[in-house]
Amino acid sequence: MGRIVVEVMPKPELLDPQGKAVAGALPRLGFTQFTSVRQGKRFELTVDGPVDADHLAAAREAAGTLLSNPIIEDVVLVAEADE
Repeated sequence: MGRIVVEVMPKPELLDPQGKAVAGALPRLGFTQFTSVRQGKRFELTVDGPVDADHLAAAREAAGTLLSNPIIEDVVLVAEADE
C-alpha cells in the first residue's frame, strides 16, 4: 500500500489564531528560538499498490476541491509519503 501526503496552510495574508496561540505559548515553555507559528492541516491518503502519477494527480485534484478551501487556504504539498 502506498501513501500520499497532502499539506494545506492558511493563506499568508489571513490571520491564524491557532498559530498565534501556539506562538504565544512557546516562549512561556522555554522555546524562545521561534519567532512565529502557522498551523495547517495534513492529510494522508492510502492507495492500493505503489503510488503512481495518476494517484498523485487525483490527490492534487482532491486537495484543490475537497481537502482545502481555496478562498482561505493554499495546498503546499502533495507527495508520496516517506516510509
